[in-house]
Amino acid sequence: MSDTIKLHDLDFAQLINVLDTCKGDVYLETDEGDVLNLKSKLCQMMGLANVLNGAKVSEATIRCTDPEDESKLFRFNLYGEVPGNNQ
Repeated sequence: MSDTIKLHDLDFAQLINVLDTCKGDVYLETDEGDVLNLKSKLCQMMGLANVLNGAKVSEATIRCTDPEDESKLFRFNLYGEVPGNNQ
């Protein structure tokens, strides 16, 4: 599986739900060199604040320490699947 996941048309609340099911750390790395641990509630709040202020990340890499987490995030991005959410 690719180590780059480009997120698009994202429901931030659902992303947080997926992140809460991840076992390992999940990092968002931007081309500008910023690295946020998305498992951190503080980083999640910072991300939400940026979304509400209209900030946009043009391209970023999601890096997971657990391969199962990478699969979850890939499926969420591609199919909108949220673990434990019967759609």
